[in-house]
Amino acid sequence: MARLIRHEADGPIKIDPQDKPVFICACGLSQNLPHCDGSHSAARKEEGGKCYVYDKSRCNVVETRDDD
Repeated sequence: MARLIRHEADGPIKIDPQDKPVFICACGLSQNLPHCDGSHSAARKEEGGKCYVYDKSRCNVVETRDDD
């Protein structure tokens, strides 16, 4: 079953304290969930007030509509 989930974050969540910081994806575009892989750069290019629908690979926008 497919779901459209609203994500408004455009960057990762940093988790300390460990030997080195861990970044958890908050935008939903990472190919390495739950870890951030830098894919949020696409989310930062999105226009406010729009809903972006990505393909299964989470790399390409297949639909854009006004946010309800």
